[in-house]
Amino acid sequence: MDDSEQVKMLRRAFSMFDSTKSGRIEKEKVRTILNTLGHTFDDHELEVLLKQEDEEGSGKLNFDSFYRVACHFQEEDDEALQKELKEAFRLYDKEGNGYIPTSSLREILAALDDQITPDQMDGMIAEIDTDGSGTVDFDEFMEMMTGD
Repeated sequence: MDDSEQVKMLRRAFSMFDSTKSGRIEKEKVRTILNTLGHTFDDHELEVLLKQEDEEGSGKLNFDSFYRVACHFQEEDDEALQKELKEAFRLYDKEGNGYIPTSSLREILAALDDQITPDQMDGMIAEIDTDGSGTVDFDEFMEMMTGD
């Protein structure tokens, strides 16, 4: 996932919780968002970071502060993400062949991003399924999901 994807996802989460559209969210909500995104974090560490970002003690963070906090935990999260992706892949690879049909990949993509268009999906799948086999193996899947 490149930075812009990451930013988009965090911005979506941020605006969902910024119900008054004030451009700031309560510090407690940051914890909820991190949980929702599956980030693992240490409560104490999170408290310290939130305190640093909320210098005037308003109890709220703007997007930049929220982004810095989220990114701090993002780094440690690659392994967790890989585990999650492995699980998702395994769900669709019922026979345990090590690959899934591109039709299953569509389902995964749709579940992960409800903004994605069929055209974008075709493009992504064409990029991955370079041999046109109609299947995607785990490495190809990981590469696409993590953008590495």
